[in-house]
Amino acid sequence: MEADRVPPAASLGRTLRSFGYAGAGLSFLLRTQPNFRVHLAAAVSVVGTALGVGATAVELAVLILAIGLVMVSEAFNTAVEAVVDLASPTVHPLARIAKDVAAAGVLIAATLAAVVGFVILGPRLIALVRP
Repeated sequence: MEADRVPPAASLGRTLRSFGYAGAGLSFLLRTQPNFRVHLAAAVSVVGTALGVGATAVELAVLILAIGLVMVSEAFNTAVEAVVDLASPTVHPLARIAKDVAAAGVLIAATLAAVVGFVILGPRLIALVRP
């Protein structure tokens, strides 16, 4: 019976292979997804700016969490698009909805991350340009 099946025991080799699969996924994102590269460039810029203007450790952590949310959203969006393309090679209204909603998730995450960035960094950046 299927419910009685015991999952295979964890092993170091199996764990290392899973990291390899994750690395392959990250490599795929970097090589093929222009939006992921844009988000990554923005992340480096935001973290550099935060360090440059003296953001606190907590502020930096909040920024990094917001950035991580965007990156994870982009990864899930790419995965949804790949699965939808596999399941529905022809244009289908439900396939379009799945892709559009996944993309909307990235847009929501990126918008929220931008708001977090402006709340944390905005006052410091404004202070730099005001005499």
